[in-house]
Amino acid sequence: MHSIRDIHAQKAARSEPVISFEFFPPKTEDGERNFLSKTVPSLAALQPDFCSVTYGAGGSTRARTLSIVDRIQRDHGLTALAHLTCVGSTREQLLEIAQQARVLGIHNILALRGDPPAECATFEPTAGGFEYAWQLVALLREFGGFCLGVAGFPEGHIACTEGREVDWERVKAKVDQGADFIITQLFFNNAHYFRFREHLSRLGVSVPIFPGIIPILSASQIKKFTTLCGAELPEPLRRRLDELGDVDDTVEFGIDYASRQCEELLRAGAPGLHFYTLNKTRSTTAILKNLGLVR
Repeated sequence: MHSIRDIHAQKAARSEPVISFEFFPPKTEDGERNFLSKTVPSLAALQPDFCSVTYGAGGSTRARTLSIVDRIQRDHGLTALAHLTCVGSTREQLLEIAQQARVLGIHNILALRGDPPAECATFEPTAGGFEYAWQLVALLREFGGFCLGVAGFPEGHIACTEGREVDWERVKAKVDQGADFIITQLFFNNAHYFRFREHLSRLGVSVPIFPGIIPILSASQIKKFTTLCGAELPEPLRRRLDELGDVDDTVEFGIDYASRQCEELLRAGAPGLHFYTLNKTRSTTAILKNLGLVR
């Protein structure tokens, strides 16, 4: 499997965008079988440059995340990125996970602070563990052998009360510790991404910043997501979603909106597109077709 750092360099040399898909581990064995036998093959046919697999709140899907990444790489020949969070793990446990990933031939890790378990209102570092993602980046860089990604928040992290510029300084700290690329939180106003990218450039950050794109599937779902992560729903978009509700037309609207959003991002030099697929195939497939990126 390739490192995402090398994938980006190869695509940039050909002036082509890096295309990646994000999945979450299904909660049941039946769900996992269906995901691996249907969802992954369908999206693998689009030939993404890499896929990522999330890590549940509180580290609740650790074993399943590594297992799915392993299956994606072995069964489909796709480079995969495993998420790893600080939540619920000591330094020694994080090193054990890193060793497990190495044994499985996983070369790419997204290093995150992570979300607390559902029963916890705020993040509390584990005794003997880490409070910040930059500490995990430093640990994995010292461990060696991984291409490391980190998260970036074009509108600032919802938990950062000091303001978005302070949060962006913390993104720089993660890069300074050895991160090779940044994947952003979802957003619907491209101006946020452009402002984020420009600010990091002024700070001396030169690693690729892949914009995170989520196709809208329903009005209620996307309102919940944006509330949880602190992303803005532009007023014209909110009004249109209120009109549509959760009918099937909302999916088609979401495909059109994301297609236009992606077109602008690519025209403005975004190094690629990272799709939050929600383990669905229809919207991501349609968007890539609209963009002329189905290979």
